[in-house]
Amino acid sequence: MTLTPVIGFAGYSDSGKTTLIAKLVHCFQLQGLRTGVIKHDGHGHYKEVAGTDSSKYKEAGAGVTVVLSPDGYTSFVRKPLTLERMITELQMHELDIVLVEGFKQGMHDQIALYRSSEQSGILSVLPKPPIAVVAPSQFHDSVIGSIPFFEPDDVDLIAEFIARHVREKG
Repeated sequence: MTLTPVIGFAGYSDSGKTTLIAKLVHCFQLQGLRTGVIKHDGHGHYKEVAGTDSSKYKEAGAGVTVVLSPDGYTSFVRKPLTLERMITELQMHELDIVLVEGFKQGMHDQIALYRSSEQSGILSVLPKPPIAVVAPSQFHDSVIGSIPFFEPDDVDLIAEFIARHVREKG
């Protein structure tokens, strides 16, 4: 079985990761690509809408909560997993690509995002150089070497870059 390609998006809070990933998911969907997304919630802040039945089950301590609907399902499993294990779990869904938000220290290919000089520090904390940078045009000169640079609204170009990168990597 061929492993699904994984592309990460690393940046500090409010750098545009979620917005860009949502636009890329839509773009890939229009191209007929089945796209999965894994979001890092390192602080455990994510909560379901308070008062829903499923949130009550989770709060009560259920080990697994699954909500089935005509369109699919949502599940919560009270078991920590590594990013690598979650990617392996997603293989059964026959996805064309997995986009990962966060997990700055992961060894998967990553695109760095930033909107300010302070946020550009993301480049120095990644374990390996990013495959591309997404930032406003005034930061173009801050990117070292031949790392491709995109502006945040260049969604189609970023999608093309990702598709080409995945194809070349094989």
